[in-house]
Amino acid sequence: MEAKLYYPNMQTKIIEVDGMEILCDGEGYLLDLDAWSENYVRAAANEEQLELTDEHWEVIRFIRDYHDQRGVQAPVRDMVKHFRKAWGNEKGNSAYLHRIFPQGGPQKQGNRLAGVRKPKGEH
Repeated sequence: MEAKLYYPNMQTKIIEVDGMEILCDGEGYLLDLDAWSENYVRAAANEEQLELTDEHWEVIRFIRDYHDQRGVQAPVRDMVKHFRKAWGNEKGNSAYLHRIFPQGGPQKQGNRLAGVRKPKGEH
């Protein structure tokens, strides 16, 4: 799948996914959260030069599920607690989550890919 990316202006950019234009803000956060799809994740990750692994998908799904159930972003401490149980101490920590999401950690890059709004304080 190839994504075309262009910037209609400095505040927005468009990622083309499956023949549809998906509008994002200048940092890559979806403007219409309903436009999220797994193909959007693949296209956005490709744009960010991030090779998705099963671990990325687990984090993305956790962020989406957390947001769907609670209506708020998942705090990193909740992610760490969850993934420490799932992956053990070696990978279930903030440093590892930031390593696999190198462009802002799970709260920025993870939220961006999961189709969740910017972290609080960054709007």
